[in-house]
Amino acid sequence: MILWRTISKELRGVRELLNLVQTEFLKLRRKKMIWFMLLAAFIMPFFSFIYYNYFEANGIDPVAFYKLAAFGYTPFIILPFVLGVFCVVLMHDENRYDMLKQLWIVPVSKMGYFFSKFIVVLIYSIVFMLISAVATVLFSVLPGFVAFEWQSVGFLAERCLEIGVLTAFAVMPILALAASKKGYIFPVCMTLLYVFLGFFITSISMYLHPVSSISVIIARSGNIQGLAFAQNINVPLALFCIFIWDALSVLFAAFSLRKRK
Repeated sequence: MILWRTISKELRGVRELLNLVQTEFLKLRRKKMIWFMLLAAFIMPFFSFIYYNYFEANGIDPVAFYKLAAFGYTPFIILPFVLGVFCVVLMHDENRYDMLKQLWIVPVSKMGYFFSKFIVVLIYSIVFMLISAVATVLFSVLPGFVAFEWQSVGFLAERCLEIGVLTAFAVMPILALAASKKGYIFPVCMTLLYVFLGFFITSISMYLHPVSSISVIIARSGNIQGLAFAQNINVPLALFCIFIWDALSVLFAAFSLRKRK
């Protein structure tokens, strides 16, 4: 009987979480800017096309093109910033109009509310990187820079999925910060600081910032040539770095939401 009650409680929690996620996507249909931001996935593939077209290159190593188009500035700067802004947008209206009071009355679990937002960020991040992968293939194969090979395309898709998942976890501190503030200026400014700190701190240590740790994980097998690291690759340490930041973010979000009446 106790086991059945526990299972029923867990199932209700999962059902509530899924309902919250569905509600979040229904609300996003009215936010055209969110879908417009997905166009940022074309930035680096397009500039890679311009770069190689300028030198009239052909027969390029696929990984060399992928490094510039998908494994370089996209996971370091573009995607973290886009996700940071996305996190702020997800939280802004509800914080601005004090809609959380209505949610607590329903009642809705405060951490369920937070994790539903995170799941939406995770899905959005994966979609962004899948678009980036498709754009990378189009801008490399169609002009003839790279010969189409299923193996290289599979490698690109695999790494892009990893980047999408890991970057969503890397921006959880921004989501937690956005959950604690009613305004949007401070969280957006902190997003810029957070992203650029992760970019510049890589030369010092790759295991102090989640964004820096992502590059270690995606280059773990040594297949991405040209990614220079200041330290030896240590995937468990990189994962531990992301875990610590996320654990602290969850605690901060729990404390912040508990104070919201």
